[in-house]
Amino acid sequence: MSDGHPDIQDASLVARAREGDGVAFEALVRRYYRAAFAVALGQLGTAMEAEDVCQDAFLRALERLDDCDPARFGAWLLSIVRNRAHNYRAYLALRRGPDHERVPAARVGPMEREERGPSGHLAQDELRHDLEVAIGVLSSIQREVLLLHDLDGRPHREIADALRLSVGMSRYHLMQARRRMRATLGGEYAKEYLNG
Repeated sequence: MSDGHPDIQDASLVARAREGDGVAFEALVRRYYRAAFAVALGQLGTAMEAEDVCQDAFLRALERLDDCDPARFGAWLLSIVRNRAHNYRAYLALRRGPDHERVPAARVGPMEREERGPSGHLAQDELRHDLEVAIGVLSSIQREVLLLHDLDGRPHREIADALRLSVGMSRYHLMQARRRMRATLGGEYAKEYLNG
């Protein structure tokens, strides 16, 4: 997020976007894309599906911009993302059928690889797999809170607004998510990645 009070900045950008200022809406997209992606990823589990839902949600938000409270744009948008992701997940379940094996939750796509020897790539692949498995054991709400807080750096107040939770429940879900991640990862990974 940029400097200043986000609600005031959002309200200004929404007002300009309502008047047809495409640059203002692009600024809103840049400001909230990571949070939207985290919510969609928490619901769906794959980066490709999360990106599709985010694009759809931003288009829907643009179409319905007059319906939102400009000072609460972030929470309103993330509510759209969450609903779209939920609907998409239901659609996929119907399409794939009950016997279809789900892709592990929170598969975030290819990680940047540094130029290292084969053992470095193997270690990174193992780490990616271990993190995917650990995130996959979380409930969707735990994944959403964990990704919004730890990946996107959102404060609990914003997470609570976006996910329609109390701040206390946001903190509780984060604590539970980290506890389950530690139990699944164990050892050095847990110390390195979950020191919160």
